[in-house]
Amino acid sequence: MDKGRLEAFSDGVIAIIITIMVLELKVPHEASFDALKPVLPVFFSYVLSFIYVGIYWNNHHHMLHMTRHVSGGVLWANLHLLFWLSLIPFVTGWMGENHFAVAPTALYGVILLMAAIAYALLERSIVCMQGDDSPLAAALGRDYKGKLSPVLYALAIACAFVAPVVAGALYVLVALMWLIPDRRIEKHLGH
Repeated sequence: MDKGRLEAFSDGVIAIIITIMVLELKVPHEASFDALKPVLPVFFSYVLSFIYVGIYWNNHHHMLHMTRHVSGGVLWANLHLLFWLSLIPFVTGWMGENHFAVAPTALYGVILLMAAIAYALLERSIVCMQGDDSPLAAALGRDYKGKLSPVLYALAIACAFVAPVVAGALYVLVALMWLIPDRRIEKHLGH
């Protein structure tokens, strides 16, 4: 089946996720810079989550450019990814409102871990449908970043119970790893 509907639906869901996150930012009632201090944790969690959602949107976009068509299994794998991404606004708000406390910071990592697993399953379902000799399979190669990210998320979740700031640093580290679009796919798209 054609991939156009999957792309349009995914783009719409991701746009809604970002909209929900920004609407959760509350405007201070005072007109001073000091009034911003209490909302800084919320703002920082929003920025980190916005970057994560942007990374997923960008890599999802590139992956689908290498996909000729989709199957029912791919549609369900995509919905699985969107489910975990749709929880990002909740954990973002909870973590920010509670100033990166233990439980919200750990749950934030769980959601990021599950989204990473769901993205890997989506990639795998597309490769299985198109074959191991497909352009996407060739572009993915050994996928070191894709394998390292869940390990770092799991480490961050454990760290959240001891030092939430270390967990936050690990979340930032993984985001920095993925900030630049996947060059493996861009290289194959150029051919």
